[in-house]
Amino acid sequence: MQLSTLNALEVTAKKIQVSARNALEGTIKNIQVGTVNTEVTIEITPGVEVTAVITKSSAENLQLSEGKQVYAIIKSSDVMIAVG
Repeated sequence: MQLSTLNALEVTAKKIQVSARNALEGTIKNIQVGTVNTEVTIEITPGVEVTAVITKSSAENLQLSEGKQVYAIIKSSDVMIAVG
């Protein structure tokens, strides 16, 4: 399965400037608005989704809606793996 990833230079070329090294392009599949936060599900490729929880005001400022093309920007100093 090939994921559509962009490196920092490709993101900059698209007029988006971020320091994160991992940007996944996708389409908003679902938005659940809460009192304070909004949960946004982004489909990266069929069957592969990323869910982000952002503030309600951020979702409003970005004018998010289902079907809109967006980037999931991943900035993390740790990635953990667990088995059970």
